[in-house]
Amino acid sequence: MDKTIIKNLDELEKNSNWKPALEIVKAGLSAIETKKVVENLVKLDGETLKIKDLEINLSKFKRIKVIGFGKASSEAGLALEKVLGSKISGGAVIDIKSAECSYIENLIGTHPHPSIQNVSATKRIIELAEDSNEDDLVLVIVSGGGSALLCWPEAECAQGESLYSQFLKVGGTIEELNVVRKHLSALKGGGLAKMLYPAKVVGLIFCDIPGDSIEEVASGPTFKDKTTQKDAEVILEKYRLTGFELNQTPKEDKYFEKVTNISLVSNIDALNAMSRKAEEFGLKAEIISAEIYDLPEVTINNFENHLSENKVVFGGGEIRLLVEGNEGSGGRCVQLALAVLPQLKEGDVFVAIASDGLDNSDRAGAIVDVNTLKKAEELGLNYEEYLKKCDSYNFLKATGNLIFTGQTGANVSDLMLWIRK
Repeated sequence: MDKTIIKNLDELEKNSNWKPALEIVKAGLSAIETKKVVENLVKLDGETLKIKDLEINLSKFKRIKVIGFGKASSEAGLALEKVLGSKISGGAVIDIKSAECSYIENLIGTHPHPSIQNVSATKRIIELAEDSNEDDLVLVIVSGGGSALLCWPEAECAQGESLYSQFLKVGGTIEELNVVRKHLSALKGGGLAKMLYPAKVVGLIFCDIPGDSIEEVASGPTFKDKTTQKDAEVILEKYRLTGFELNQTPKEDKYFEKVTNISLVSNIDALNAMSRKAEEFGLKAEIISAEIYDLPEVTINNFENHLSENKVVFGGGEIRLLVEGNEGSGGRCVQLALAVLPQLKEGDVFVAIASDGLDNSDRAGAIVDVNTLKKAEELGLNYEEYLKKCDSYNFLKATGNLIFTGQTGANVSDLMLWIRK
């Protein structure tokens, strides 16, 4: 991957103390680059399509279609076109950005908030799905962000928007959120697999769920759902949320007998690449978890407990936030970077970065050290006030600590590292 994956790298590297951390971050982002992932794991040998360990005889099918959704879907669709070319008879993907595909339609939707634009795009996916039969092979690109982008029926859109906003305030988990999402939708929780039946379906999963829980990505449209409508009702009751119309997800085995789901990439791939890069710098490396979902103070304490001299500690996932008001700007990564500042020692470097390049803002995350607070004091910034308002973006923008990548075309959750020299 070109060094320009971090657009403001030259500015950030003026701090020589940050260079190893930035090189480690680049290694992690390079390992999950969607184009490379597809090139490495999807091959065509004559009439045999090889996807990791799966081999498919394409001569058995009259049509090959590609459909997808999520923030890696347009890049993945373009990469699949380079493998299959004119063998693709048609398809469509829903992303927040487009790629110049020849056989696959690129549809644009909104994220993280679903909209009528997403409903309109999803209608095209449904048309392709309903036109499928037993002579078809359908490759389904499933990536992070798909829960919002894939939205049907229209009633799901309004309910999904309300659900997402309310969950931010009550502090529910992503797993709980997805259970409810599945039971608001006609496509999630295996609904798409039912719609594609009896075609042969291969789900290509770009996992953004901590711990490589691929059945939860985009709320599992190609997986048989293990949860029930009652489970969703219990979650809503737990957080005292009302105004949602739930339905049952498909439970018949026949809809899933011709479905194969394959994990192509997850945050574990990024964390392993980052660990290898750290060792090149002579640092001891430890991955403490790929499944982080804790409050900032718990996450910070967990990192600290594993730190020692000449060591870098890694984690993947995302922090858990309770957002009570709308005063501040920023996402989970920059908020964690702000929260960690008082715990940093001389020589420490901490990075938290969203792998999709968008940490609820136009920035991917932040890199900080002890000088960040010193500069804030010089600028007259009240640390406690910014922390309380969750206004991490404006604080770290002023101090020059934000990382800018733009949309990466990948999405495997957030990545974190803490170096102690």
